[in-house]
Amino acid sequence: LHQPGMAEGRSDPQPGDLIEIDRPGYQHWALYVGDGCVINVTPVDEGAPSLSVSTTSVFTKKAKVKKQLLKVVVENHKWRVNNKYDRSRTPFPVKEIIRRAEQWIDREVPYDVLTSNCEHFVTMLRYGEGVSDQVSVTGEPLGASQSSSWLLAVSRALGHSLQP
Repeated sequence: LHQPGMAEGRSDPQPGDLIEIDRPGYQHWALYVGDGCVINVTPVDEGAPSLSVSTTSVFTKKAKVKKQLLKVVVENHKWRVNNKYDRSRTPFPVKEIIRRAEQWIDREVPYDVLTSNCEHFVTMLRYGEGVSDQVSVTGEPLGASQSSSWLLAVSRALGHSLQP
């Protein structure tokens, strides 16, 4: 049941909210920017055009940042607002989150499911720090902050340095 004021589990997203989508075998993350749209990292499966991210393309090394309708990204999967890291990090003001997100639209970025995935990207936009709780191939949870050259490049481009 919906409880007003909950940071997680809401189905009425507000601009700047993180959206968690249940995809087969993994969680996909997007940033809600308003008007029914999200900004998200979509892995590019070279030579295999598809409308949505398949589980096989999760491990590709290239991705594109896209602004899409939430309903298009979600398809028939379950989704929720999940700003879970608000407990330990302070989000930027909404206008700043949206500004940071919009400058990435249609840009290609490196992608790695373990060190620079879709969750790292949206948390970088919301908090200035890339964070992912997603489970690694060994089944162990990843550390809170996975620093990589990709995250550092994104951080520099956004004008913020990563904190350890």
